[in-house]
Amino acid sequence: MRIGAIGDTHGNLEYVRIVADLLVKNEKVEEIIHLGDDYHDVDLIEEYDIKLTRIPGVFEDLYKNPATPNRLIKVYNGWKILLTHSQTSHEYDLPDDPKPEEVVANREVQVVLYAHTHIPKIEEKDKILWINPGHLKKEDKKGHPASYGLLDFEREKINARIVDLLNHNVLFAHEFRKYLKNK
Repeated sequence: MRIGAIGDTHGNLEYVRIVADLLVKNEKVEEIIHLGDDYHDVDLIEEYDIKLTRIPGVFEDLYKNPATPNRLIKVYNGWKILLTHSQTSHEYDLPDDPKPEEVVANREVQVVLYAHTHIPKIEEKDKILWINPGHLKKEDKKGHPASYGLLDFEREKINARIVDLLNHNVLFAHEFRKYLKNK
């Protein structure tokens, strides 16, 4: 199962369209995940024949609406994944929002997909895979290029990549295998 992940689009609909075309037509993803900032930027992805999952960023009005989930735990090919804008709890969290620290400490997931920092990153910490696909801004004050994540969920491993949107270079790649004690 192949999933595309994006975050921190911040109104750049041109790049949202470019990445949606790449993910749907070239990469043949089954789903696109948007990890917040800005929730409605990906409305245009609904034009594609693709599943879309999205959560709001912590500073969006939707984050304060209990009817819109701020964090989700999903299962892809047997892997439990936390989708969150921020990798830690935030002062704007609602009372019923899952706390990333608790979800990780309780080993409820094997992967955390997050955004918020605009810094593309893949790292393994305490047998959990943490992935930030970066941002889709034309210019970012932190100096990282616009990028997206591509995750292949196989039965016993995940191949994760973060790709520079404009030059298609792989910025980070990591193979993550299941640990026997993961739930």
